[in-house]
Amino acid sequence: MTDQPERWTQATVYPDMWVDPKDDPRDSEGPGPEGEPATLQDFLSGYRMTLRMKCEGLDPEQLSRRSVPPSTMSLLGLIRHLAEAERDWRNWFTDGDPLPKLYGARDADFHGAVAEQAVVDASYADLEREQAATDAALAQYSDLGERIAKDNIAIRELMVHRIEEYARHCGHADLLRECVDGRVGQ
Repeated sequence: MTDQPERWTQATVYPDMWVDPKDDPRDSEGPGPEGEPATLQDFLSGYRMTLRMKCEGLDPEQLSRRSVPPSTMSLLGLIRHLAEAERDWRNWFTDGDPLPKLYGARDADFHGAVAEQAVVDASYADLEREQAATDAALAQYSDLGERIAKDNIAIRELMVHRIEEYARHCGHADLLRECVDGRVGQ
């Protein structure tokens, strides 16, 4: 007997996929987005959706499981971390006082990811709210080259950094999910 789950995929067409192409909400038929802002937003949306897909179908215990010891990382911790990151990105383009941390001290996003349904529900709500607030704040800027705030950061740089952050954590989510229940796929 082993504690390792058996590897499996829900996909039947391509065994290295998470779901079959007809069931993948990230894939759309027709031409891709037009222009740089739409392309960046499309990639960001795809990675956001991928993270949610990696968490679907799991209970609070599975979502909060630290699957790769000694790391404190869990799927629920990633949800909370990205909510915190979205809030922090808004601090990059304000000259005012920074927004307070959502979860408190350093690494509280991961340490507070506990196996309680109320924590899971609140974490998803936090992520949705923070994503919407950051999206709305960035939508005020039509020029991706515009440099803003005290750090003189370009809107384009901020958008690319957001994509990078989600992409990196989707890679973590791949490994965490496989350790939780064996499910694999891109």
